[in-house]
Amino acid sequence: MNNNRKRTALCLLGAALCVFMTFGAALALGRYPITPAALLAGDAMAVRTFTVLRLPRAVMALIGGFGLGAAGFVYQTVFRNPLASPDIIGVSSGASVGAAFAILFVSSGALSTTVCAFAGGLAAVFLSLGLAAAAPGRSKMSLVLAGIAVHALAQTLLMLLKLTADPEKELASIEYWIMGSLAAVTRSRVWFPVPVVLVCCAAIFALHRQALLLSIEEGEARLLGVRVGAMRLLLMMLATMTVAAVVSVTGLISFVGLLAPHSARLLAGHNRRSACLLSGLLGSALLLAADTLAKTGASTELPVSIFTSLLGVPFLLYLILRSGRDVS
Repeated sequence: MNNNRKRTALCLLGAALCVFMTFGAALALGRYPITPAALLAGDAMAVRTFTVLRLPRAVMALIGGFGLGAAGFVYQTVFRNPLASPDIIGVSSGASVGAAFAILFVSSGALSTTVCAFAGGLAAVFLSLGLAAAAPGRSKMSLVLAGIAVHALAQTLLMLLKLTADPEKELASIEYWIMGSLAAVTRSRVWFPVPVVLVCCAAIFALHRQALLLSIEEGEARLLGVRVGAMRLLLMMLATMTVAAVVSVTGLISFVGLLAPHSARLLAGHNRRSACLLSGLLGSALLLAADTLAKTGASTELPVSIFTSLLGVPFLLYLILRSGRDVS
């Protein structure tokens, strides 16, 4: 037990150090050069760039990555599936439909896109939950199947919306949103997602014991006093609100919600609350590093999902291969 605790503590310390370094890099690096001397001297352009653009973007990557990691941990724990992700109940696809609807029929402004994407993600989950509740037995698999159906429906609606879009303006905006980017994050856009993510993550950590009990057989969980249906609904809604709040501002960000919790379990060797914290820290470090590369790696801003995948896939393969050697 002591060795396990030491291993977890070392993993948390290493992850926190990675977050600290990547957060510092996100603040320091960008298209407009900002030096500490310029900030201390009160250079107007440097201070404005730092406070309005650079700092909010880094904070969004920090909190958003943590939220995606923690939400992914909930999905994988509740569904007892290491491949579970926000797509499993239609959050991401619903948010995409909401964003596309806003771009086509409301306006391409940041506020309308954020509100419609958040509403679309929640609507998709409510539809999944409603279909699962109407199914006989109301089992966990009913929710998975309902989520797959809602995801397919949302993708169909998204294709129809794309067909009606102006190829030169609206379609490009939709596609860029779907690829995900933190380029549009400013000080005025973090007031909504950051508090939502913080509150939902606090509730997730408070309910971590109930989440673990949902990962065992339903009959055993009920014998231990867990109201399985109500608790699963509550945890799903907390995770969904977290993901919807993040992607409503950043667009779709692939792989963080899948990689971070899976890596946390492989590194920590267990599924306890500290592993959930480790999952959030890994999500923050991954998104911060990916966003820094997205804004500095080429002459134009690149989609952040490119780098979350490029950074995440090799790391996940390494962990899986190392885990296989340890078992053998």
